[in-house]
Amino acid sequence: MFDFLLSREQLQLRDEVRDFVSQVPRQLVVDMDADRVQFPKEFLQEAARRNLMGCRYPKKWGGRDLDWVATSLVMEEVGTLGYIFACIFGVGAELVCDAIIQHGSEAQKEAYVKPLLAGEKFAAECLTEPRGGSDFFGTATWAEDKGDYFVLDGQKRFIVGAEGADFFLVYARTDPDPQAHPHRALTCFIVDRTDDVKVEYLYGLMGCRGGGAGRVRFDHVRVPRENIVGGLHNAYAVFNTMMIPERLGTAAMTIGPARSALEVATRYTSKRKAFGQVINRFQGVCFQVADAAMLLDASRSLVYTTSRAVDAGEDEQRIRRMISETKKFVTTSCQETVRNCMQVMGGIGYTNVYPIERHARDLSLASIWTGTNEVMSMIVAHEWYGEEAARREKEKTFRRDFELDAAEAAAEEEKIFE
Repeated sequence: MFDFLLSREQLQLRDEVRDFVSQVPRQLVVDMDADRVQFPKEFLQEAARRNLMGCRYPKKWGGRDLDWVATSLVMEEVGTLGYIFACIFGVGAELVCDAIIQHGSEAQKEAYVKPLLAGEKFAAECLTEPRGGSDFFGTATWAEDKGDYFVLDGQKRFIVGAEGADFFLVYARTDPDPQAHPHRALTCFIVDRTDDVKVEYLYGLMGCRGGGAGRVRFDHVRVPRENIVGGLHNAYAVFNTMMIPERLGTAAMTIGPARSALEVATRYTSKRKAFGQVINRFQGVCFQVADAAMLLDASRSLVYTTSRAVDAGEDEQRIRRMISETKKFVTTSCQETVRNCMQVMGGIGYTNVYPIERHARDLSLASIWTGTNEVMSMIVAHEWYGEEAARREKEKTFRRDFELDAAEAAAEEEKIFE
């Protein structure tokens, strides 16, 4: 943690989260990974009791009126327990809350945000479908307008927290016109859990177990019109703002388990001996640990830089690029960090005697969910080209043309573009 970047209030919050993490029973961690616990309600209730959920939201609704830097440090600290703990912590207290806080009505905040941050209700976001994950506009879930209510049909899958959720944030198509512009065809709803909402806990996950991941089926579910979030046919605006907590939150939380793995590997390689000396004296070992430490520092630097950019209200296009590159860089770097930790520990790192193998399994999800890293590259490329074009136009009076700083820069016949 970069203490020198944090205020006194943020450091105090960090210590509060560390105290919370230190009190989580070891058996809960083990039982969740073994799927003996499918959804840790008590964990979320205790976080809420300590007022750690949704710290950047207004105190009026149960938050602390803090910022994204504070949120990022909370997510990292919670993640040290294991990736799934940060996942379920973030889904309700960050993703679902964010949508309702930014786009919901006062009545919705009172009915859903307050009890969620108080640990009295639990929520899940329903985005991914059997025929589409990153293809947001390809949703097949349909909500038919009946006037005072909508009838919702369809299904979502890989929904973290589904098993324990009392309500769901659901994206569905509401414009029946197949030619309708995708940005104006979908609507976001708050859907309460009823008998017509079927949750199936059916996935044999490689990692991130115990977070209630499941398939959610909506069978002619009646949704009151007042449960629309952000306006009819306006889900794209909700989705757009949700990408900040989804992807920046993912980046921040990914540092946590990688940090835990590095602590374990550092301690192990400081005690383990081979060929008559402690193995951290061997370059083949200590260089991998050094690389892991470097990757974590670089990851944290990018997370805090991006968090500050969001807090400062930086240009939307730049924010989208920074968040996407942060998500990709951090998740990739943390996966490499954990691989290094397993490598320097040798065979014992591949067993459940140490938690490295669990972190390795769990972090495989990091580069997949909330938008794959390949999608992040697409976004970064798109936004970068747009930014550069705008910058050239804006700064053309004072901007140096670096292309001319070459000995043969005037050889126009060599500059062939078609």
